[in-house]
Amino acid sequence: MKKRSKFLSRKLRETIFITRALLSSEHPVLAHVIPMRRCNLACGYCNEYDKVSQPVPLEVMKRRLDKLAELGTSIITISGGEPLMHPELDDIIRHIRSHGIIAGLISNGYYFSPERIERLNEAGLEYLQISIDNVQPDEVSKKSLRNLDKKLQHLSEYAEFHININSVLGGGIRTPEDALTIAQRAVELGFSTTVGVIHDHDGTLKPLTEKEKQIFHAVKKLGNKDHARLNWFQDSIAEGKPYEWRCRAGARYLYICEDGLVHWCSQQRGYPGIPLEKYSMEDFKREYFTEKWCASTCTLQCVHQVGILDNWRDPQVSPGEMQAEQDKKNSKGSVGEMLGAD
Repeated sequence: MKKRSKFLSRKLRETIFITRALLSSEHPVLAHVIPMRRCNLACGYCNEYDKVSQPVPLEVMKRRLDKLAELGTSIITISGGEPLMHPELDDIIRHIRSHGIIAGLISNGYYFSPERIERLNEAGLEYLQISIDNVQPDEVSKKSLRNLDKKLQHLSEYAEFHININSVLGGGIRTPEDALTIAQRAVELGFSTTVGVIHDHDGTLKPLTEKEKQIFHAVKKLGNKDHARLNWFQDSIAEGKPYEWRCRAGARYLYICEDGLVHWCSQQRGYPGIPLEKYSMEDFKREYFTEKWCASTCTLQCVHQVGILDNWRDPQVSPGEMQAEQDKKNSKGSVGEMLGAD
């Protein structure tokens, strides 16, 4: 009954945030925050971890979460590195929930004991995603079904939050059939399932082979539930074709690194590179209306899913056109200041 009650509550909150996002484009829908860059694994294709970073202090994280709440953010997902290595993760989740914001987590799955799951239930976690790369571990990835199946069983038994298992295809995955095996196991355990295409170092497309395409469509059909339905952009990606859409990274989607800087996404770290505490609606609007050079071959599901909410409105302009417009505004401001001076 408790799981059922939480499920209905999540669905109601999903409906509310989607309705709010459709009614107004002037707030972030989803923010990814990084409280911990360090990871216990070293997957060969990953560029989002290190072995030495210290956890971001809790009070610093709280200030960043307060700022995201001030901007009107609907969902905050905690990522890494491996966020479960952060000693005060539960308090970070509680602080997200204290603002009425939906709390999500992306993890490699290694730390899910029954006791740890119960703590996450108590903290108020609402969504978890785990990506599993293969059935048997290899030199590229230890995020394997063999290593994680017991953890998945614990989650199935104890978790009160929604769980999505993401299997992957593309470069570095030796046995593409593993994606289907992983998806079938996820459904068996009562989880939703999605499939992702491994991107290169800047987040853009690695085209699939014919065999990988067949498996991709089989997994996608198996996972035809919940937010998996939002991933129709992947049909173009699987064929190696560009997908035309309006990426709202830096606005409707925010990526905040461990240093507290706002970036387009995990694969485009460096721009705009503005500290979150200084991020303004002027920055939001600039990024909302600016085309992203990498959008047509982007494989990042979360950014695409957020973009769906605004694809039907507000055309974007090139970075050059946006810069010219801003220079024009700045020039008018300078003239106005001079005319108004004593």
